[in-house]
Amino acid sequence: MHIYYDKQVQPMTFKEWGKKFQDKEYQIIQQTTLPNRKWVSTVWLGMDHSLDEDIPLIFETMVFPEKGSYIDEDLERYSTLEQAVEGHKKMCDKWSKKK
Repeated sequence: MHIYYDKQVQPMTFKEWGKKFQDKEYQIIQQTTLPNRKWVSTVWLGMDHSLDEDIPLIFETMVFPEKGSYIDEDLERYSTLEQAVEGHKKMCDKWSKKK
């Protein structure tokens, strides 16, 4: 069972993961500040957060009250880069309608 994966969901070692995780350009998928100041951030985590499910969850979108805040208001995790990009768009649509 693997724990670490690259963006193409290929297994990697802890050392390889650590190097990629420090690369913010590699790690950040999309970040959006909405008109209501909510901040939506989608990143590659690389570490499987699936809790023993068959498909690794290695991407994450979080919504914050504003950029720089660390109190999350929503969270979704994904298995593929394509799902993460689509999930980011959905979170932006969902949260742009809220105050």
